[in-house]
Amino acid sequence: MENKLPFYMVYPVPLLYNDDRNARRDYDYMKSIYPDTAKRVLPYMEEECDRMEYDGSMMYDEYPDRLQLRLMCRRIYDKAEKEEENPGAWLMDLIEVMTYQELCRRRVEHREIRKKIY
Repeated sequence: MENKLPFYMVYPVPLLYNDDRNARRDYDYMKSIYPDTAKRVLPYMEEECDRMEYDGSMMYDEYPDRLQLRLMCRRIYDKAEKEEENPGAWLMDLIEVMTYQELCRRRVEHREIRKKIY
């Protein structure tokens, strides 16, 4: 008699697609529990990252230029400081951390997409 495989081993392909979906769901959940200040900054940060997301962008360089990253964060800060009562260095630090995290996530997604295409 043949050895029969369990269902999950016969059709393993759908399990591969769940990783991306689960990671995205986790990321969206974590963004939803950000503190209020981070939630107010988030749209400006995402807008700036969307603006910089194109082929050949410095955000996809192996070593992005630190000055360009700081200028990007400064543009976000200039928009976000209008909503804050006491903006200062802490707001700029928060924006930098959130922006660099978002850039890392987008760089990983960009690499994954390029792997699937090529």
